[in-house]
Amino acid sequence: MQEKQRQRAVRAFQEFITTPFETRLEQHQNTSPESAALALFHDVAADVPAYGAFLTKQGISHRSIQTFEDFAKLPLITKDNYHSRYPLADLCHNGQLATCDMIAVSSGSTGKPTFWPRFLTDELQIATRFEQIFHDSFNADSRPTLAVICFTLGTWVGGIYTTNCCRYLASKGYPISVVTPGNNKEEIYRVVQELGTAFEQVVLLGYPPFLKDVIDNGIARGVEWQRYQIKLVMAGEVFSEEWRSLVGERVGSKNPCYDSASLYGTADAGVLGNETPLSICIRRFLAEHPEASRALFGESRLPTLVQYDPLSRFFEVKDGTLLFSGDNGIPLVRYHISDNGGLIPYEAMLKFLAEWGFDPVAALQQEGERGIHSLPFVYVFGRSNFTVSYFGANIYPENVTVGLEQPVIREWVTGKFVLQVKEDADKNRFLSVVVELAPGVESSEEKREAIASSILSQLLRLNSEFGNYVPSEYQVPQVELAPMGDPEYFPIGVKHRYTRR
Repeated sequence: MQEKQRQRAVRAFQEFITTPFETRLEQHQNTSPESAALALFHDVAADVPAYGAFLTKQGISHRSIQTFEDFAKLPLITKDNYHSRYPLADLCHNGQLATCDMIAVSSGSTGKPTFWPRFLTDELQIATRFEQIFHDSFNADSRPTLAVICFTLGTWVGGIYTTNCCRYLASKGYPISVVTPGNNKEEIYRVVQELGTAFEQVVLLGYPPFLKDVIDNGIARGVEWQRYQIKLVMAGEVFSEEWRSLVGERVGSKNPCYDSASLYGTADAGVLGNETPLSICIRRFLAEHPEASRALFGESRLPTLVQYDPLSRFFEVKDGTLLFSGDNGIPLVRYHISDNGGLIPYEAMLKFLAEWGFDPVAALQQEGERGIHSLPFVYVFGRSNFTVSYFGANIYPENVTVGLEQPVIREWVTGKFVLQVKEDADKNRFLSVVVELAPGVESSEEKREAIASSILSQLLRLNSEFGNYVPSEYQVPQVELAPMGDPEYFPIGVKHRYTRR
C-alpha cells in the first residue's frame, strides 16, 4: 500500500465529512480564484509529465509564469492536442496511473473510448455539488431520502460517479439511501413502488428525456408518482422551463425552484457547476421575459444557467467558448471543451436583473430559505463543434454521414443533411434527420425507412454512447426526405450547417 496515497485519501475524506456545507461553499470568499488557478498551473507543470512536455514543446518554462496575466496567455489544451498525444500515465500526477483508483470511459465521434482516471479525492470535491442540491433544494439533511440512480451504469462516467457522490453524502450523515437500477425502467418502477413509501422523498437522477419517459410510462401503468414526493437531478442536456413545468406537474411538484436541479458536467472533469434554487428562479424569469434573456445572453435561445465554485473549477471565456482549469485524476489547465457560453459574476447578475425590475433573492425568499449563495454564474448553450445531445449522448454529424455513404443509399442522396433533436406536442424528444435527395430522385417511404435503418446501424456501430445511453425505442431517427435545394434546409449558395439546435 502506498502510504502517501492512503494519507491523501484519509485527509480528503476527513475534511469532507467534518467541514460544514456552508463553509465549503464560502471558501472562495477568502481565497483568490486567480491565485488558486496559478498555483494549480505550477503544481501540474511540475508533477504531470505530459503537461511539462506540452509546455516544453511550446517553448514555455513554468517558472516564467508569475502573474495571472501570464497565466491567461498560456496555450489552450484540448482532447486532440493533449489527452490523445501522451500516454495515459503521463497525464496523471507523477506519471503514475496507480495514483487513481477509478477509470471512466467516454466515447468520441469515432466511438473509440477515451479514458479518464480519477481518485477518491477528485470525487469528494464533486460530491459538494451534489450536496449543494440535496441540502439546498431537497432538505435532504433532515428528510430521509431514496436516491434512485437512473444514469447508465458500467464504465460510463455518469452512473458510477453519481452513485459514489450520493454515498459520500450518506457517509457525512445525510439520511440518504442509494439504489442503482440504472436505465432499466422495470427496475426503476419496482424500487420506487416497493421502497418509496419508506422515505419522505424519492430523488430520480438521470438524463432529462429518459426521466420524462420513465415518468410518462409510469403514469400509463398506474404509478402514483405523487405518493413519493419525487425530486429530479438531471445532466447532459439543455431543456426548457416549459419542460420543467410539464414534468413537474406529472409528478406532483409544487415548487419548481426546489424540486429539480440540473448538473453541468463532462467526462473530462466531473461536475463543473449545478443549478441552484437561485439560478432556476432567474432562468424562469428570463424564460418569461425573452427580451431580457436576449439582452443578457446575446441570443434568443435560453441556455443552461448554473452556479459554480471558482476554487474547484476555474472558468475563462475565449471567443465565446468556455475554458476551465481544475485538479482531477488528469489535471487540466485552460482546457477547451468547445462549449459555447459565458460567465456572469454574482453581483453583476443581480444588478442586471434589478434593471429589469426583478429581485430573485426576494422572490426566492418567499418560497424557501435555502439556495442563495454568492457564487458566480456560468451559462452554456452547448457544444460549438456541431454535436447534438440526445439522452446524454453526444451525436456527431460524422456518424450520420457514414450511414448515408452506404451502398444504394449513397445513390439516392447528396450527402447533405440536418441533424437536430426535436420535441413533439407532449414534450417527448426524438432524433430528427432531414436528408437532401440527389437530383432526379423521388421520395418514397421505402427510401425513407432504408435511410433511417442505415443511419441507425452506423450510430450503433460508431457511437458507443448512443447505444448505451439511448433507450432502444428512441434510437430510430425520424428521417424526412427533402428535394435538392430545399429553401428551409438546403438553400443554394449558403454554407451548409449539419446540425441545428
